[in-house]
Amino acid sequence: MARNVVVTGAAGFIGSNFVRYWRATRPGDTIIAIDALTYAGNIKNLADVQDEIIFVHADITDERRMLDVLGCRPIDVVVNFAAESHNSLAVLEPSRFFGTNVLGTQVLLEVCRRVGVGRFHQVSTCEVYGDLALDAVEAFTEQSPYRPRTPYSASKAGADHAVRAYHNTYGIPVTISNCANNYGPYQFPEKVLPLFITNALSGRSLPMYASTRNRREWISVTDHCAAIALIIERGTPGETYHVGTGEEASVEEIADLVLGELGAPGALKTVVPDRPGHDRRYLLDHRRIERDLGWRPTTPLEEGVRETIRWYRDHRDWWEPLLTRRLITEETWFSTTRK
Repeated sequence: MARNVVVTGAAGFIGSNFVRYWRATRPGDTIIAIDALTYAGNIKNLADVQDEIIFVHADITDERRMLDVLGCRPIDVVVNFAAESHNSLAVLEPSRFFGTNVLGTQVLLEVCRRVGVGRFHQVSTCEVYGDLALDAVEAFTEQSPYRPRTPYSASKAGADHAVRAYHNTYGIPVTISNCANNYGPYQFPEKVLPLFITNALSGRSLPMYASTRNRREWISVTDHCAAIALIIERGTPGETYHVGTGEEASVEEIADLVLGELGAPGALKTVVPDRPGHDRRYLLDHRRIERDLGWRPTTPLEEGVRETIRWYRDHRDWWEPLLTRRLITEETWFSTTRK
């Protein structure tokens, strides 16, 4: 049976990849794609499917507008990708993050409560758990306590708490997924991998935080989208699922992959001061989604990163116009925090 699926943050990096993935794998469904088109939202991310979806230019914090959009037809699924997500910007403008990530999520939940939805899925992050020591043997589980250390991760934690509260209080059928660092096409060139790629292609420095040994767990955005779709269709309401790979890399290892693939000199690597609250390491225990839902990642890290590097190399027309829209440059932003 065909479904009506609302995707918020649909013109962003993961949201647009999810719209494309859902459209390709479930072509009978109607997708209502919502995005506020802030600096990191890009309608061109949906150009290849724009004639096959319903696009709505709106902000999730606008309750009346959300009621209009979600109330005009029965909604089977709401997938909430809408979020401010750049950690460095959150240091400078924390209110922006709490406004969108916490209050925006609460508005969506309230609208879903009023109109009724089949499933509300919240896309969260590994960062809500805080960080791990570099030599830690454990990983974060779905039962790990929330210990966010930055305005961004605290705002995402607040959103998750709102989702669980609406489930327990009002019975809204919700699921939550916490994911590792995503990479892939259409990622705004402020995040570390596209930043490194676009800088290297332009002969500019690759700014690495001073804690160059800090590392992240990485996942292909396509693998992440497949996991979310599976959680929506087979996950248990009220439950949380970790979406990870177990594959880790430090920022310097990512920089070396970029430089090696593009044949650029190692001298482009430049060390800049650490961001306040810079987490050391994230690693998710994702055995539950493997055991309960049968999901497994399919893209090896090095292969996926190299494919991503080649995509940016071949799509200068997509990313070059976006460079002027970046609100922060990692080489200089830290001086602003001292004013």
